[in-house]
Amino acid sequence: MTTPHTPRTNRLVVLDITGLTPALLKHMPALSALGERGFRARLGATLPPATPTAQATFLTGELPSGHGIVGNGWYFRELGEVRFWQQHHGLIDGERIWQTARRQVPSYKVANICWWYALGSDVDLTVAPRPVYYADGRRETGCYTYPPYLYDELASRLGPFPLHNMWGPEAGMPLTQWNLAAARKIFDEHSPDLTLVVAPQLAYEPQKSGPDSRQTIRVARRLDAVLRPYLDHWLRAGATVVALSPFGITPVSRPVDINRVLRRAGLLEVYRQDAMEYLDPWTSRAFAVADHQLAHVYVRDPADIPRTAKILAELDGVSQVLGEAEKKAYGLDHERSGELVAVACPDSWFTYYYWMCDARAPDFARQIDLQHKPGYDPAELLYDSSVPWMRARVLGQLARKKLGFRYRMETVPLAPTGIRGSYGRLPDDPAHGPVLVCSNAAQARPEYAATEVKSLLLRLAGLEPDDPEGPDGPYASDGFGGHRR
Repeated sequence: MTTPHTPRTNRLVVLDITGLTPALLKHMPALSALGERGFRARLGATLPPATPTAQATFLTGELPSGHGIVGNGWYFRELGEVRFWQQHHGLIDGERIWQTARRQVPSYKVANICWWYALGSDVDLTVAPRPVYYADGRRETGCYTYPPYLYDELASRLGPFPLHNMWGPEAGMPLTQWNLAAARKIFDEHSPDLTLVVAPQLAYEPQKSGPDSRQTIRVARRLDAVLRPYLDHWLRAGATVVALSPFGITPVSRPVDINRVLRRAGLLEVYRQDAMEYLDPWTSRAFAVADHQLAHVYVRDPADIPRTAKILAELDGVSQVLGEAEKKAYGLDHERSGELVAVACPDSWFTYYYWMCDARAPDFARQIDLQHKPGYDPAELLYDSSVPWMRARVLGQLARKKLGFRYRMETVPLAPTGIRGSYGRLPDDPAHGPVLVCSNAAQARPEYAATEVKSLLLRLAGLEPDDPEGPDGPYASDGFGGHRR
């Protein structure tokens, strides 16, 4: 057990409620009451409005050009590999909020419950998803904590970390409930000054059935009911509670096979193993790392950039192609970004598919396998409806797993038409954009830029003076994460 810590600042609990929007907040009375007690503000989005990117901006006050997190994943040029969902904190540049706070209060204590890039962070308490990878290829539920004994403390009260509910068709409320319960236990027993916690529930159903569906509204109401006792507990303990979202999910109906277009143009190359095709980034002249409604397009030879840009600009479902000047304007001019960045139309999103025939699709295409796919695959949230008795097959494979046999959980459809919601572009409709709700009315403003969240939290903690300029001063939000000057 750690030595009790007496906070020397106003205690903060910051909830990342992934996918929260003004449209869904209408169905969430407990969370709405938090805003009535304090204030609610429109939150400017980063480009892309992805969880790792937005969280890095919230923590550093920088845009991707400063902190380097250009999406959920990108092409690691030094490795020759596309990697998604990396976790090490060393990937972020810029001074984090707790590092700023510790210049005034060296003992400033921070708990991170599943905010991204937690591994290797210099916070005091860490909880992060971390599967156990066995030498025979098995992957089991796991969780990284620092200090190491923290997991035993949490699991003894809450049960094992529900990694299987973090993603896939069974993604859902158990993970959010576990995270919230862990945050409360750590708040009560370890007394952090700043508690960061993720509630990811609203990231799932809106992608499957759409952000305005009855199913999504039911999920929002259920999440609100789960949140209510935790909000009440933290407020009674004297904490300031901030709930914010990195993105909002918007309705979509059109998948765009951006890599297949580049392959037809002779720019993307594949190699074959065991009759399956794999993206070959080393020899491709151009390929796209699809990430919802945004794609980083990596072009090996600068001479190919104009032609590649023209191909993308003429592709149905693409609304913008960002070159160097445009990337700079959006704060996306970082060496990790593609030479070009494609932004989808409001009703469209990018698949990662690069094979021309499903018979040559790699085996990971039909599986939940975030680590091997060279792009984001929301179809992993769905069961393949073309396969009879799919759920029964899954149960059979789980039985094989428990008996110690090797198994393949092929649940993912190769036809992505079941996806009804996506994100990744700047929202056209504020009702489907990010939102910020705070229990303390002292910092009330109608709008905050994502880059202003760090300063807001420092002011709420009592570590930075109030902003004398107010919402109309020179640092007012431009609506997409930056500032008007």
